[in-house]
Amino acid sequence: MSDLNATAAALLGLLHDGPATGGELVAAAEERFGTFFRVTRSQVYRELPALHKEGYLRLGKQGPRSSQQYILTAAGKRAFKAWVTADSGADHLRSPLILRVVNAGVLTPKQRANLFEAARETYKIELDEAKAAVKAAGDPVEKAVAEFGQAYARAALKLVDSISSS
Repeated sequence: MSDLNATAAALLGLLHDGPATGGELVAAAEERFGTFFRVTRSQVYRELPALHKEGYLRLGKQGPRSSQQYILTAAGKRAFKAWVTADSGADHLRSPLILRVVNAGVLTPKQRANLFEAARETYKIELDEAKAAVKAAGDPVEKAVAEFGQAYARAALKLVDSISSS
């Protein structure tokens, strides 16, 4: 695993805060990354054994309901640092909702209207959450990331509005 994928790197980054189970990592990712980088439970549980196998994690305490705690190793810290400092190349946005919106031409007018309204509501909620995150930000990096979330939600709303009005 010399080339970490973004999900594996996200988990290694979160584990710098201390040992955690898969479920705790899912919750921590949601809290720390918000809307700009999502990880699913299945992604987390697929990556953790692979990271352990590579020596980037070691097993910690066994918890209730067979939850397994993972601990970042020195090799994991080095792999993460190498990933952070490597050339990242082009960034890729992956939004199933935007994909649906731009392909809405295959839908009936009523289905399109419903899709656009649902998308509008989703991005309004994201915008409100991002505004709150900007206000609650404790440091400049956290604030900048929250402002990015705010700009993204505004851009998505603009896209939905421009497509739905045509």
